[in-house]
Amino acid sequence: MGRKLRRSRNDKVIFGVCGGIAQFFGISSNLVRVLFFILPSNVIIYMLLALFLTEEMV
Repeated sequence: MGRKLRRSRNDKVIFGVCGGIAQFFGISSNLVRVLFFILPSNVIIYMLLALFLTEEMV
């Protein structure tokens, strides 16, 4: 079964969206957080991802 984009349970500050994206792409979650901070429509994108991404299973 392939990889799926999911919210992180371990690496989260608010909802785990940035941690999940970082795990999916194999990069640092801090880098993803910085990118979300500097992008213009970051709040809308983050909230949509928080609503539609499922949390990873343990």
